[in-house]
Amino acid sequence: MATTPGIPQPLQSLLKQSSRSFFLSLAVLPRALRGPIGLAYLLARAADTIADTRALPPTDRLRQLAIVRGALDVPQAPQLREIAEALQVGRSAAWERELIARLPECHALLWQAETGDRERIRGLLHLLVQGMQHELELFPAEGEGRIVALETREDLLRHAYYAAGCVGEFWTGMGVAHCPGLRHWNVPRLARRGVRFGQGLQLTNILRDLARDLRIGRCYLPRQDLDRYRLAPEELLDPAALPRLRPLLEELIQLTLECYADGREYTLAVPRHEFRLRLACAWPLLIGLATLARIRRGPDLLNPAVPIKIRRTEVYGILARSTAVAWWDGGFARYWRILEADVVAPLLPEADR
Repeated sequence: MATTPGIPQPLQSLLKQSSRSFFLSLAVLPRALRGPIGLAYLLARAADTIADTRALPPTDRLRQLAIVRGALDVPQAPQLREIAEALQVGRSAAWERELIARLPECHALLWQAETGDRERIRGLLHLLVQGMQHELELFPAEGEGRIVALETREDLLRHAYYAAGCVGEFWTGMGVAHCPGLRHWNVPRLARRGVRFGQGLQLTNILRDLARDLRIGRCYLPRQDLDRYRLAPEELLDPAALPRLRPLLEELIQLTLECYADGREYTLAVPRHEFRLRLACAWPLLIGLATLARIRRGPDLLNPAVPIKIRRTEVYGILARSTAVAWWDGGFARYWRILEADVVAPLLPEADR
């Protein structure tokens, strides 16, 4: 396992337990980027754990997130220990409890970081936590028995920005600061592409987790879009509603592919001699494409008992093939087209799936 400079070993173990596929990109990053990006991930994952916990009602989670957000601006934040004590109960996984318990340690590492890295991490975390706070204010509490939907396509893209698009901006700033090969980048243009890249990844997550989110009262599919197809969010609780949803699903998959096209250009803009950084961008992009194909073809998208995911062997195949071709722009583009073709290929009739 690649080490993460500047992060103590217990926190490195938490990174591996909590980050799943992101850990692949983190491990392959250039050494100078692993520490600050790994720390940013730990802080974001801790905030996300607070936002998602059912051990506390939404009002208490909002208060705890406000503490986390306020702590980003001060080097001493003893109130973070209060969060650790509040979240040591409930059904959280062991690694989540440990991560929250080590939140003060992560905060201390933030204030020990180089000034530029600290400011970039603080900027990112403010945006991510702001998005989490908005969701807690908008959606009902889990188990409340009602579903609230986002209203417009613009609301969906705004959510995708706060959940992941802002990470593209952060990633761009970190890369330019630490990788000499990016010194000639058009930063505003690449940051915009990075935002779209992140939005595409988040849209994939939204479609993949649709059935699960509906059952905790959250519908990220815009109400205005659902209305065009005479669908109510509550109807999507029935897996048999999938054929009626498919036209909207096709629109959102096309939107996601357009975001991924920016992700492809972003990846190809990384110079070939910055090979580690190029791979760290390529892997989530290509895995996202493969997941999108599974989403589009799956007959059980609205069934929460059937998770939508690609097989581990398929992931390893993507890692191996992309490692072989990522240094070559033409080879990478050709592999992209193969995976994209699998997403857009004609579907079998519903009854034959």
